[in-house]
Amino acid sequence: MLVTLGCLTSPAHALTPEEAHAVSAGDNDARIQALQKLIPKNDARLPILVQALLNDSVKVSGDKTYILEDDKVLDAATGQPTTLPEDAEDVTNNGRMSGELEAVLAVGKLLSPDVAVRAEAIKTIAQSVDEAKLPMIDKALASESDPQLKTQLQNLRAKALLSGTDAAKRIEAAQELAASADPETKALLMERLQDGVETDPQVKIEVQKSLDSIASRLAWGDRAGVLFTGISLGSILLLAALGLAITYGLMGVINMAHGELMMIGAYATYAVQNLFRSHLPGAFDWYILAAIPASFMAAALVGAVLERTVIRFLYGRPLETLLATWGISLVLMQAVRGLFGAQNVQVENPAWMSGGFNVLSNLTLPYNRLAIIAFAGLVLLGMTLLIARTRMGLFVRSVTQNRPMAACVGVNTARIDTMAFSLGAGIAGLAGCALSQVGNVGPDLGQNYIVDSFMVVVLGGVGQIAGTVYAAMGLGIFNKLLEGWAGAVLAKIMVLMFIVVFIQKRPQGLFAMKGRSAEA
Repeated sequence: MLVTLGCLTSPAHALTPEEAHAVSAGDNDARIQALQKLIPKNDARLPILVQALLNDSVKVSGDKTYILEDDKVLDAATGQPTTLPEDAEDVTNNGRMSGELEAVLAVGKLLSPDVAVRAEAIKTIAQSVDEAKLPMIDKALASESDPQLKTQLQNLRAKALLSGTDAAKRIEAAQELAASADPETKALLMERLQDGVETDPQVKIEVQKSLDSIASRLAWGDRAGVLFTGISLGSILLLAALGLAITYGLMGVINMAHGELMMIGAYATYAVQNLFRSHLPGAFDWYILAAIPASFMAAALVGAVLERTVIRFLYGRPLETLLATWGISLVLMQAVRGLFGAQNVQVENPAWMSGGFNVLSNLTLPYNRLAIIAFAGLVLLGMTLLIARTRMGLFVRSVTQNRPMAACVGVNTARIDTMAFSLGAGIAGLAGCALSQVGNVGPDLGQNYIVDSFMVVVLGGVGQIAGTVYAAMGLGIFNKLLEGWAGAVLAKIMVLMFIVVFIQKRPQGLFAMKGRSAEA
């Protein structure tokens, strides 16, 4: 649908053949200059010509301009039917010219009753804003009621003034832009200071002041972004390490198949997703609620089978458990390759986990990351209550601290071993379910987290859930801080070196185990 510019301008004006030709033919600088002169004028033919130019349906011959509309040929200035000369040539537009033409069409949308349409118009005009567009920006600013769009229009006006010829207005614009927190505004000011674009010394001083102010404001967004990504990584490490805190921290089993149990949880999520897509497409956005218990049960069942068939014969021999579970991890990976293929599979986020929450102009918190942080907190709370406040938790603690005495008072230690190992495996499955929402799901998924999981458990203190929490969050934030300074690979190496040195100085980890178990 075509829009008109009349709502933003005052005196009526009839587009002349000379003006239509100036906009359509010649070098781009001359065409843009002619277009900018026509913007403040009230002519219903201008947006029609502009739309035709964008559609590549304009031809020129001599000093005449023609618009091809379906099977008709119209005079661009009058809109009257005419005949197309044989020597008529096509009009082509490069990217810069197309941006100017799109900005002209956006003018008529600045007073649209739809907020989304006005926002899109502002975004379009911002790509090629200049002093010629000030009249339409001022008109829209006077009638804008939305506070956010009003602020954007004010910034747009300041950007237009900044490109003008009046030094006093450029100073005023630079001072107005100092309150912005938009990375695009920062780039605009930096461009103004480069390559001699700005020649007035006083304007340069004001532009630099504004640039420093915006950079300082954006720096807080960058810091908050690093902190959030660190917490997000820490929550993922926490989920990955919680199950290991039971199987290794409490039971003393070096489970090298822990990553593959996470992988099973991720593939269980994938299977549930496909079931919902095939049989319950209307409820697809809620498949994750069914995938959570499914991933727990799938990993817990595999863990129970492993404990019954292999692990129970190796208690008290940690090196043997390491070798045995490493072999099991290879078997599980190959089994998944046989069932699902060697390529990664796609797990989609539900609609309510897609997108993000805009906190600052340079800081967006993704909904899926926020959901995983909350999920990690719920899993931690549930596991803590289970271990500390339930009968099963009491039996698990008694068996891990003093197995012979627990057996003497009637505790079925073999059954408790299976339940405890299954619990750790099930929590690993929950970690895999969470990881499926932020990364690739493939046979090698667990290999990316097994080393980090052991580092978290060892650093926090073997058998200490509180230490696991502190270690996971600390390593996540520390790793992201180092990444911004040294890069991802070097940051990983530095974190590993830190842990090695820390364990050398404090072998028991952040939190030492207390009581008879520590003395044993």
